[in-house]
Amino acid sequence: MSSIVPSANPSVTARALERVRVVLVRTSHSGNIGAAARAMLTMGVDQLVLVAPSSFPDPEAVARATGAAWLLDAARIAVTLDEALSGCALTIGFSARPREFAGRVLSVRDAAFAAIAAAAHGDVALVFGTEMSGLSNAELARCAVIATIPTNPHYVSLNLAAAVQVAAYELRVAAGAGHVWTAPRFISATQDDIDSLHAHATRTLTAMKFLNPRMPKRLLPRLRRLFNRAGLEREEVNILRGILARIDEVLGQRRDKG
Repeated sequence: MSSIVPSANPSVTARALERVRVVLVRTSHSGNIGAAARAMLTMGVDQLVLVAPSSFPDPEAVARATGAAWLLDAARIAVTLDEALSGCALTIGFSARPREFAGRVLSVRDAAFAAIAAAAHGDVALVFGTEMSGLSNAELARCAVIATIPTNPHYVSLNLAAAVQVAAYELRVAAGAGHVWTAPRFISATQDDIDSLHAHATRTLTAMKFLNPRMPKRLLPRLRRLFNRAGLEREEVNILRGILARIDEVLGQRRDKG
């Protein structure tokens, strides 16, 4: 694993991703171009370069982009791979198949860290080949690093857009944007709340004849440990005590009838 420490600063993340271009070589299905654009945009990568696409622009690409059509409008068309890679500080080609003359081979995760490090000095290109056969040996030879996505060894093929999504996600994490949303915090139960719950449970279980207070064995200590370990919120304690109170009420009604 790379020793690069990602930054949690959103502006640093954005600047790093701005230097990354996704290069799609000889894409045969225009829908995959649109799906790849959508995958890129969800992760903050918006430089798209197309090398000799079979059909572009194309309505199918726009339909599959789902909100990322502007990225398609800004896409650059290159006649050759050399043109697409011009000016890059690092070029990373993706291949699922082992190649005899491959140079430096990295997992997609390590390649993403290498890409973010190189983006501090210039543009970085992530290069993906055609859907049927991927990049040719000659095309891979134009890349300084070969990246591979670990997959099921019995079914290694990834859809082009899916491969772009995985790579773009790893880039975003490597650039320091690994934060997640958080659930709202509620008031935690105090020790007094827990003690009151335990005492209430003891009374109710005794009334139910589930607990013999003269021979409690390990039930009460285990209940206390359970309540303490659960990390209960105050509202959760109130709910549990409300349940116990209802049980107390039903037991009282039965005694009155009896």
